[in-house]
Amino acid sequence: MSAPYKVPTSRPPGRPAHWSLALVVLAVVLALIGISAAAYYYALRPVTLRIAVGPPGSDDLKVVQALSQAFVASHGQIRLRTIQTDGVTASAQMIAEGRADLAIIRGDLSVPKNAQAVATLRKNVAVLWVPAAIKGKKSAAKITKVAQLAGRRIGVIGRTAANVDLLKVILQQYGIEPGKIDVVQFPITEAVDAIRSQKADAYLAAGPVNSKITSEAVAASTHEGKAPTFLAIDSAEAIAQNHPMYEASEIPAGAFGGSPDRPEDEVKTISFSHHIVARKDLSDTTVDAFTRQLFAVRQTVMKEFPLAAKIETPDTDKDAFIPAHPGAAAFVDGEEKTFLDRYSDFIWWGLMGLSAMGSVGAWFAGYLKRDQRSNNSTLRERLLDMIAAARRSDSTEELDRMQAEADDILRDTLQCFEHGAIEEGALASFNIALTQFHHAVADRRALLMNLSQNLQRAGSALRVTGT
Repeated sequence: MSAPYKVPTSRPPGRPAHWSLALVVLAVVLALIGISAAAYYYALRPVTLRIAVGPPGSDDLKVVQALSQAFVASHGQIRLRTIQTDGVTASAQMIAEGRADLAIIRGDLSVPKNAQAVATLRKNVAVLWVPAAIKGKKSAAKITKVAQLAGRRIGVIGRTAANVDLLKVILQQYGIEPGKIDVVQFPITEAVDAIRSQKADAYLAAGPVNSKITSEAVAASTHEGKAPTFLAIDSAEAIAQNHPMYEASEIPAGAFGGSPDRPEDEVKTISFSHHIVARKDLSDTTVDAFTRQLFAVRQTVMKEFPLAAKIETPDTDKDAFIPAHPGAAAFVDGEEKTFLDRYSDFIWWGLMGLSAMGSVGAWFAGYLKRDQRSNNSTLRERLLDMIAAARRSDSTEELDRMQAEADDILRDTLQCFEHGAIEEGALASFNIALTQFHHAVADRRALLMNLSQNLQRAGSALRVTGT
């Protein structure tokens, strides 16, 4: 008699691993969606830049405020937060100290080392003139040239010290020492009254050619139809050569209106610019976006604030007095980076990360299935043992129990195959073993039935003989 057959008491189920794998895949997918959404938001989120500009009430401030509103209306990537300062010097200091991202500065003043040009806000010309003589009042010798300003009183319009320094640069070129002139500054609001009261022999103003302030001051210098005398700075090229922040320029005939024209002919002078500068460490992508938006909304701003028409692209030459920011230079030179250029590294690393995550996921999935594979291997070995047990079995009841266990093993094996825990090759091997088991059971069952029938016939024969 063979040992009685023992049915295994437990069998590790395959379904928990299946659900664990599904949860892992779902978690990875959700993580990728979250990362993609975060990256998209980060790339397209509005960026607010602090821009320092002053003084209060100036045209520069009005232009910046108009640009800020236009940026919001255009729903662009860049927003502006205005920081009012006392003037261009304070604005330059703000960007030098890193308390502002952008600033409006004057090109003929000290430029912070960490500032790079983004755009030229406007060009300014120096205007020197002598008011027309008032009939009936004695006046000093007529002034027709800059060199004749020695020993005279010169009125400078505006409180900024930069205009006084500009005057000194001009006079120095003509050999006039600062001590040989008397300089008096007039606030913009008091300039017209000062001119009409003849508080100076000559005047200097600096601003755009179409400056309202300069035009009103020149108009106040006109008496009884006589236009003021404009002093040409014939040495403008030499001044520009010695002082790179200045350029030789001209004041067009009739620039300040009047009849006859004021001035009647083109007048040589020097010019300088107001610049929009950015911190050197501000990202190229951000500055590129700002520059692109700036010139996109310029036409809109011009309708309500004509001064915006003077906004120009920066000088991108390597020897420019104020180097252009790489982000602005890329816009000007048509070398803006495409989306792939900007984010190719992130995309590459993202793909590498996904590949790594895929490998880790595959390993983890295999790790989760290791119990299934191990269990299935044990069940396959058990099936092979059952082949030998079936061939030694002494009862059909034992064969029936083994057949029921084989059916359970088949069910678990098919589940493992569906879950990917075993390959087709392993399934084929199992099928061979299962076939052999069925053959062994069938053969043993037939043998037991024959033995049973033979025993019954022998018993019947004995009973007949005995009677």
